[in-house]
Amino acid sequence: MRPNEIAVEIGAPRSSIYELVNLLLRHGMLDYQGGDGRVFLGRKLYFLGTAYADQFDLMRESDTLLTRLAEETRETAQMCMLEGNKYTVAMMREGIRPFRISSNVGELVSIPWTASGRLLVSHLSDAEILDFIPPEDFVLPNGKQLDPSRFIGEVRQASIDGYFTFNSEVENFTHCFAAPIKQEDGRCIATLCLVAPKEDGLRNRESYLDSLLRAVGEISERLGFSVSDRANMRQGRSS
Repeated sequence: MRPNEIAVEIGAPRSSIYELVNLLLRHGMLDYQGGDGRVFLGRKLYFLGTAYADQFDLMRESDTLLTRLAEETRETAQMCMLEGNKYTVAMMREGIRPFRISSNVGELVSIPWTASGRLLVSHLSDAEILDFIPPEDFVLPNGKQLDPSRFIGEVRQASIDGYFTFNSEVENFTHCFAAPIKQEDGRCIATLCLVAPKEDGLRNRESYLDSLLRAVGEISERLGFSVSDRANMRQGRSS
């Protein structure tokens, strides 16, 4: 975007935006893109991001496991997180099938639209969930209203099961699988997901869940989540 477009978009004085953009350009946080005055993220942000990823075990471990999941299942594998009060795909590895399903990494999506959303808010109380998620986000892409009490019920059941699967509310031809990455205290800090064509997802449900639960179990254990808690998750699935 051009600086004047940024000013209009956020409702800020143009002089302030030009001053801020020039400061960020001088420090390499922004770079010009093309010859029409547009600016984009700069090279220094790339280097900072690379250094951050090198130090952040979750990203590095997730990258390895996403590659493995995509190879094992041939489906698109994702690592998803909360960004504010929205859901986003943080990392993705496309499947190797001819018909590939992909998402826009970094795009913000309403939490109730997603399988991962049922897991990412599981540490909140019912009242906290309703305060956290904007009321309009319970309106699904097809225009139907999702009953918040139904969503909360699915959150609680997903927490018991240790995973959540459903036919996507965003892409009606896909079936989504999500399982929680848990830190030492048991809180879900991210999810690993598989996105498959609906028929294939339903037909291969058990094998896909096995691969997914094995992957989140490995990374959760490295983050300090206990082996006994992991076993309880699997026992809950089989009971």
